[in-house]
Amino acid sequence: MNRFFRLGPVLRARKAQEDTARGAVSLSRAEIRDAQALVKRKSLDLVGAQAPTEGTARAMVASLVARQSLAASLTGAQRMVLDAEEVERERIAVLADAAKRRRAVELMAERHAETVRVHDLRVDQANLDELAVTSKARNMARGLAGGGLA
Repeated sequence: MNRFFRLGPVLRARKAQEDTARGAVSLSRAEIRDAQALVKRKSLDLVGAQAPTEGTARAMVASLVARQSLAASLTGAQRMVLDAEEVERERIAVLADAAKRRRAVELMAERHAETVRVHDLRVDQANLDELAVTSKARNMARGLAGGGLA
């Protein structure tokens, strides 16, 4: 019985892949938080830039254009959040796949360890049975050779 699990390096590689995927998910979550903070800042900028109620026509037009620009940048920031969330979903799928592949190899390792354990128990039991049989045979031979019980 081969006691060495030959897929040990594969299991280590699968664990490394899963760790890498987990790191990518963490990075995605940080990117989402950054994008959400940007949305919040842009939203506050837009709220703070209220349209003037008086002034020259040029000032009113400039103010409206500035508000439109702020609104466009807010929309862009919201799009960044959506894109970051989509990337996170993709990375979570990659992480789940990596975890499944690692778990499959771990199950094979567990089955191998159980097979080795069962084999060792059988070998030990066979050795004990052999010792018992030979011991009994020796005792019987001594009893017969000695003419009585030992």
